[in-house]
Amino acid sequence: MEIDFEKMGGLVPAIIQDAKTKTVLMLGYMNKEAYEKTTKTGKVTFFSRSRQCLWTKGETSGNFLELVDIMVDCDNDTLLVKVNPTGPTCHKGTDTCWGEKNEVNPLLFLTYLQDFINTRHEEMPEGSYTTSLFKDGINRMAQKVGEEALEAVIEACNGTNGRLIYEGADMIYHLIVLLTSKGLRIEDLAKELQVRHDPNWHKH
Repeated sequence: MEIDFEKMGGLVPAIIQDAKTKTVLMLGYMNKEAYEKTTKTGKVTFFSRSRQCLWTKGETSGNFLELVDIMVDCDNDTLLVKVNPTGPTCHKGTDTCWGEKNEVNPLLFLTYLQDFINTRHEEMPEGSYTTSLFKDGINRMAQKVGEEALEAVIEACNGTNGRLIYEGADMIYHLIVLLTSKGLRIEDLAKELQVRHDPNWHKH
C-alpha cells in the first residue's frame, strides 16, 4: 500500500471508523512512524500536532482502538482506519468526537447471518441443522418457510408479542436458507423493497 506522506508535510489524515457499526469515530493524523506502529502493535497510534510526538489512543484512558484494517484513498493521501473500539473514543467521554451514539444496528446481523448460512451451504458440516435443511432439498425448505409463517400468523392473532418475535425470527431464518439454496441473498429482498419505495414504482 502506497501512502503519500509528503503531500501534507509528512502527515496524512486518518479517518477512524468502527468496523462493525460503520460509524465514524474521530479524525486524527499519522506520519510514517505512527502508521508503522499502528500496523505493528494493532493499536491505533497518531502523531500529535500540538505535542509533536506519537500517541497511542487509549494509553492513558484504556480506551484503545483495536486495528481491523487500513485502506488508503484514490489519491494515496487519506487513510480509512477500521477499528474495534474498547470504550468511548472522545476524550470527553462520548462514543464519537461528534457526540453521536455508536450503536450496532440489529439489521446488520442479517448480513452476518446470510454470510454464515452461505458458509454452511459451501462446507455442509455434519451435525448442522442448516446443513440438514440443504440436504432435504428445495421442497422441504419451502415447506419450513410456510410452516414458520403460519406459526407467526397464529401468534399475531392469538399469542403474545414475544412469541410473535420468536416465530417471526424462525420464519426469516428459514427464508434465508431457502434464498441461499436458490443462489440469492436476503439483501436481494431489501433491494426489491427499495425499488418499490420509489413513488414511480408500479406493480408488475
